[in-house]
Amino acid sequence: MDEENPERRKQLSGWRLELHKVIFGYDTLAGKLFDISLVVAIVLSVIVVMLDTVEHITAKYGDIFHALEWFFTIIFTLEYIARIVVVGRPWKYIISFYGIIDFLSIIPTLLSAVFPPAHYLADIRIIRLLRIFRILKLIRYMRAARVLGDAIKASGAKIAVFLLVVLTIVVIAGTLMYIIEGAEHGFDSIPHSIYWAIVTLTTVGYGDISPGTPVGMFLASILMIMGYGVIAVPTGIVGIELSQISKLTTTTKTKACTNCTLETHDKDAKYCKRCGNDLS
Repeated sequence: MDEENPERRKQLSGWRLELHKVIFGYDTLAGKLFDISLVVAIVLSVIVVMLDTVEHITAKYGDIFHALEWFFTIIFTLEYIARIVVVGRPWKYIISFYGIIDFLSIIPTLLSAVFPPAHYLADIRIIRLLRIFRILKLIRYMRAARVLGDAIKASGAKIAVFLLVVLTIVVIAGTLMYIIEGAEHGFDSIPHSIYWAIVTLTTVGYGDISPGTPVGMFLASILMIMGYGVIAVPTGIVGIELSQISKLTTTTKTKACTNCTLETHDKDAKYCKRCGNDLS
């Protein structure tokens, strides 16, 4: 473990450090301008994707939209490469939440060369606007997002068990409705009946299929009542974890680690909690 510490605390230097301050920093003028420019580019690229689906607008400006989409993709690709270059541990960034979103934001346009409709998925870039929290120094929101993420992660096993129970219920209910109602009332297969059970249990109620017999209506009524529990149980599970984690959470500061890019640390932290890099 001790033999890894020198590598873990290895500091960037030279142009990589300066570029890191611009790309991941937000306390300098250059860092703020970079982030604001990035947000503007993201918003414009998403607007272009949305307008490209409006037929009468596309008829006039389709070529321009196509050129702009490739322009933004090239910009985001260069930015993605730059982020990888200026961090001490590139893989930490690549497999991080933002790293994955940054990568996914450039893939749709590239895939459109093979499958044209894929470029509409480029509006996933809207998720990148989460970075506006750090630009505006909304630290409390960044902290809240981290607490919520930790609560959901801690609730994962319980929610998985709950979903397994829900899956069992809809399969059984769907099978029973197929037997009770049959094809004459729209329940022409078990998968179709399971679809009805899911829609009913989640209280969505599209109304495209409905029972026509007293027994089927009775079963549907039970499923509808159970639907309230489907909403309440996971909410309660996450709520309990959220309250527990909130009690343990300390005040944070936002300083991007030059090694792994983690941005939130304890207020008195001298080293990165993820990789041990010196934060001074």
